Amino acid sequence: MSTPESAEKPVYVEGQSHLESLVSDNDVVVVDYYADWCGPCKMLEPTLEELAAETDAVVAKLDIDEHQQLAQSAGVRSVPTLEFYANGEAAERVVGVQEKSALESMVSQLSS
Repeated sequence: MSTPESAEKPVYVEGQSHLESLVSDNDVVVVDYYADWCGPCKMLEPTLEELAAETDAVVAKLDIDEHQQLAQSAGVRSVPTLEFYANGEAAERVVGVQEKSALESMVSQLSS
């Protein structure tokens, strides 16, 4: 069910309707709630770029400062927060820097 959005690079969320279409149009989506000033977010960035390139998951980056309302309505209290969606439904949430292998494992489980 891939769309042109499922590039091999992270996609930057432009607003609520963009986020909703990413989640509904793709099998597995990883939403990265981040902030430019967040050190751990910067540490996680190369891992998420690899995840986008090496898996079928769409990695969607959502700047919590630019989209405060979206982050607030999602209940994001700290960054980085990763929200995993499978087939349009929220499936898993993790907070903080994660190992690439753990993220790949989650994507693999949600893809099956």
